[in-house]
Amino acid sequence: MTKVEFIPEAREEFIAEVLFYEAAQRGLGARFSSSVEKAASLVVAFPNVGSPAASGTRRVVVKGFPFWLVYKPYQSGRIIIFAIAHQSRRPGYWVDRVS
Repeated sequence: MTKVEFIPEAREEFIAEVLFYEAAQRGLGARFSSSVEKAASLVVAFPNVGSPAASGTRRVVVKGFPFWLVYKPYQSGRIIIFAIAHQSRRPGYWVDRVS
């Protein structure tokens, strides 16, 4: 069974964006959360579906929002999510998180 883990920084980004979108429009935070969950489910089903990114990671689009889900699949069946990264802000800021 594949296990998805958010590193703490990615979890904080996720929560911050949910709160931001919810404050902007009621229900939008839930839509963002749902889109991230769908992206994570896609990665679980097809670990190599994402486009190759820096430091051996991959990324998939969070549908309907300008974000990437940046992750790395491991042989053990684990998938680590390193960032919920905006597509045009601070490119590569998360690279130092990948060990």
